[in-house]
Amino acid sequence: MDRTILKKFSTALEHTIINKKLIQYYKMEATEKDILRGGQFLVKETKCEDVFTPEDFSEEQTMMKDAVMEFNEREIIAHKPRFEAKDYALTEEVMRKAGELGFLGVAVPEAYDGLGMGFVSTVLTCDYISSGTGSFSTAFGAHTGIGTMPITLYGTEEQKQKYVPKLATGEWFGAYCLTEPGAGSDANSGKTTAELSADGKSYKINGQKMWISNAGFCSLMIVFARIEDDKNITGFIVEYDKENPNGITLGEEEHKLGIRASSTRQVFFNDTVVPVENMLAGRGEGFKIAMNALNVGRIKLAAACLDSQRRILTTAVNYATERKQFKTPIADFGAIKTKLAEMAASAYAGESATYRAAKNIEDRIALRVASGNSHQEAELKGVEEYAIECSILKVAVSEDVQNCADEGIQIFGGMGFSEETPMEAAWRDARIARIYEGTNEINRMLTVGMLVKKAMKGHVDLLGPAQKVQEELMGIPSFDTPDYSELFSEEKEMIKKLKKAFLMVAGGAVQKYGQNLEDHQQLLIAAADILIEIYMAESAILRTEKNVKRTSEKEQSAQIAMAKLYLYHAVDIVEEKGKESIISFAEGDEQRMMLMGLKRFTKYANYPDIVDLRIEIAEKVKAENKYCF
Repeated sequence: MDRTILKKFSTALEHTIINKKLIQYYKMEATEKDILRGGQFLVKETKCEDVFTPEDFSEEQTMMKDAVMEFNEREIIAHKPRFEAKDYALTEEVMRKAGELGFLGVAVPEAYDGLGMGFVSTVLTCDYISSGTGSFSTAFGAHTGIGTMPITLYGTEEQKQKYVPKLATGEWFGAYCLTEPGAGSDANSGKTTAELSADGKSYKINGQKMWISNAGFCSLMIVFARIEDDKNITGFIVEYDKENPNGITLGEEEHKLGIRASSTRQVFFNDTVVPVENMLAGRGEGFKIAMNALNVGRIKLAAACLDSQRRILTTAVNYATERKQFKTPIADFGAIKTKLAEMAASAYAGESATYRAAKNIEDRIALRVASGNSHQEAELKGVEEYAIECSILKVAVSEDVQNCADEGIQIFGGMGFSEETPMEAAWRDARIARIYEGTNEINRMLTVGMLVKKAMKGHVDLLGPAQKVQEELMGIPSFDTPDYSELFSEEKEMIKKLKKAFLMVAGGAVQKYGQNLEDHQQLLIAAADILIEIYMAESAILRTEKNVKRTSEKEQSAQIAMAKLYLYHAVDIVEEKGKESIISFAEGDEQRMMLMGLKRFTKYANYPDIVDLRIEIAEKVKAENKYCF
């Protein structure tokens, strides 16, 4: 096999990716560092020094990034027409090459033939390997995430020894069989059954699954079925051999809007015999497995959309600098500069927030391992802790990549609508991201629902800060003019005020509806939009502030502009969604007071000149002729 991908550093290092020892597991020294718990970003101030940014990648992580990018260029992007022509065999072939290079085993412990890398490196790999085509991205994500991870996190030692090495090396590929014709968002309502045999040695599985990624070339399926009248479904590890199908029948390949070379089929089970020892976790634990797998899947899906945005923007600016109208490159027109700047700012915020959360998860895992938890338990609890952030990222980045692709088509004009250019494929591939891993509507409701539950458990103190906001609303506002001469001083004050706006809205809603809040979906979705914008805008500001401190304002000028531009839009969204929320549950004097409070919390002392901000960002992108941040 061609291993030129490794040549640039193979001589410099004792170990290579091939022998699975290029990068050792990132073992941070366990400290009692005050790592924010999931959701606490809302009520506790985060210092810029405490966030991880892409500029903090270690040497090893940078090398991994370069290796993955080279693989993507050579094995995926170079063959994009074949992927678009539904060459399923090519997807399988490239997946096998990814396995040989160790990319499928990045998150798998070394004990099971993986690279045993930390969570940030896992996210990084997913980020840079996913932009070539959505077809490979889907196959990669389905295999490394929901196809492999349930066994590494919930499997017995025997199950892990038997199956995980095959999955980590690409000898076998995995699929995840959860969705059914009548069970989508309501995953626990599946009708597939598992019946224990008379001798108690096996189960017979009967039922139908649909939208199963990798079904056409998998050797192992994680299958969810219900035993008798159990309340919750149960997970099973099911082997699949085409020569000995064991009652498993595959439907034809689905013909989809995008991700055309991703193998997607229905799977039918007819008395499929599964040994009892292949039950995953315990009876009735399937729903828990599915939900926790989704948490990891959500942040990895956000990561999988990042490099697509970079690539779309780079392709768009390349075209815009070459395409002339009225004897002028269209990149010189203000209308196009606006698009380039907005695309860059969204990508920058997505990067900032994704890697911030990834490092939080990695640190939490390391602390749990240091305190005596097994790797399994540490990773499960570490990811679960940041389930709110994972849902936020999934929603924000999946929508940003769609908007980015849409603007990419617009910059290309008529050519953008043609299959001759890559924009239409990028748009089609991006569309699934808002449906994968729980729809964006479901995830919006989850963010607020999970936050309220955390508050009730005492994990996040919302009551105290919400009461302070209530007192502030009743008091007389200060008319002093603050000193905003320091970089981001006003922006950070705006973030604090946006958090107050959320606490006001959420606190009022909980007070009005109590435990019935989940029945008011439109209100939950509006409140979630406020929460999402706070996290994304704050992440962009903190990343930039950190990098300014180690470089200079001049060097980070465009990044400063992007952080300010993103916040400006976030403030508008908070105002709109806050107003919508307040009007829906408050009346009379209470409504008037809250609307006045919202106006106070969304008012700049000094509005940024967003036209100038966009120009600065666009000129930087034009000068570099790519996404360059």
